[in-house]
Amino acid sequence: MAAPVPQLLTGATVRQLAQELDLHPSKGRGQNFVVDPNTIRRLVRLAQLHPGQTVLEVGPGLGSLTLGLLGEAERVIAVEIDDRLAHRLPRTVAEFGGDPRRLEVIHADALSIGAADLGDIAPSALVANLPYNVAVPILLHLLVELPMLRSGLVMVQQEVAKRLVAEPGDKLYGIPSVKLRWFAQASYAGDVPSSVFWPAPRVMSGLVQFDAHPAPTTVVREWFFTVVDVAFGQRRKMLRASLRELPGLDQQQVGRALDRAGLAGTSRPEQLSFDDWVALCAALSAASER
Repeated sequence: MAAPVPQLLTGATVRQLAQELDLHPSKGRGQNFVVDPNTIRRLVRLAQLHPGQTVLEVGPGLGSLTLGLLGEAERVIAVEIDDRLAHRLPRTVAEFGGDPRRLEVIHADALSIGAADLGDIAPSALVANLPYNVAVPILLHLLVELPMLRSGLVMVQQEVAKRLVAEPGDKLYGIPSVKLRWFAQASYAGDVPSSVFWPAPRVMSGLVQFDAHPAPTTVVREWFFTVVDVAFGQRRKMLRASLRELPGLDQQQVGRALDRAGLAGTSRPEQLSFDDWVALCAALSAASER
């Protein structure tokens, strides 16, 4: 028997729920609630969910996206930091025609959760309207802590979305682009106007779609992230200069590692492809052990 398709929230129902909770959206928590059902339908369609799938949602808020996800997925795990919203969400699902038994609400900061917090639950997809101010840290944290996530669609500030999917040579290419590439292949899935939110943010949003792939086996992730942080922390410098800031490496070791990776010392971080970064990090690791 097919699961019931919940009714989606409108602008009027979102405001009614907020009034009931005496909720004044917090800018600090990135509380901008989607009030357009067609946007929710679009997100769910782009997420390409399938029956039987368990989905992780971060920041469900008043339940706009949660209801849409419950119309497609078998189960939704919703992580909500606001206690009022976390407590209200199951009742909202029931009131709008969804099955609250298929919803698990975790009242927690998404930046602190790990696999142990999910118990036996193993979500395979992440679909979320992420808070603007911590979108990248949340996304990377979840990909580190929850390796069972194989795909996802996240809505973030438009510029952040474009940074996440930027390619070498693009002025937006940087730390988020390279670190996300460690876990997945990502693409830009479209713009979202500010008019679909309440309150409306001053900037556009963007959608990032990703599909996970196996991590490189020639270098340890923590070291890879350290090298990327150091290099992009001084992105105007050539690599032969910026990489000397890495612990345990001198100028000669850095030079040998660059040669071994097939990279010029005059290269700058925004010029390196992901494969270049992997080769460079492996060479730097080998140099530091000598």
